[in-house]
Amino acid sequence: MAFLNGLRRILVLTLPLLAASAVFAQVKVGVIDTQGALAETAEMKKAQTDLEVKYKARNAEFQQIQKEYQDLQSKLSLGDKLTPQAQNELTLQAQRKQRDLQRVGEDLQADVDRDRNDVLTRTSQRLKQVLDKMASEKGLDVIIDAADTVFFKPALDITKEATAAYDKAYPVK
Repeated sequence: MAFLNGLRRILVLTLPLLAASAVFAQVKVGVIDTQGALAETAEMKKAQTDLEVKYKARNAEFQQIQKEYQDLQSKLSLGDKLTPQAQNELTLQAQRKQRDLQRVGEDLQADVDRDRNDVLTRTSQRLKQVLDKMASEKGLDVIIDAADTVFFKPALDITKEATAAYDKAYPVK
């Protein structure tokens, strides 16, 4: 993500220079929805499926602990119908279950985030290489992220071409 933000900053800073040079020469521009292009690549779709499979069991464990915690909370809501000793025991169980739920949830989220960031970093770098090649082949002077534009003509959009070029350059194994 930091790579994309850095790329955006560079593009935004160079826009005024490009506008000034446009007076003297015709500038060829391409516009891309970077996030959309990455999301539509076969590699990213496969990575998403792989992550879901990899973390399915841990997610099920998290959901089971969450259900157990909710069941304990429901029993505690009976309040008046419980003896003080039973209420104290249920309260302790609920507190332990809440700690377990928080720990498992944080660990799961950290692992998913780490794996997702690894994939995003790799695919972002690869997309940059694909865009460099596309710019050279198409004679583009600049490629701008659609998120950083107010308006652009649809004819300038190279998102689908970039996704297709990415899938061709980096086929899923």
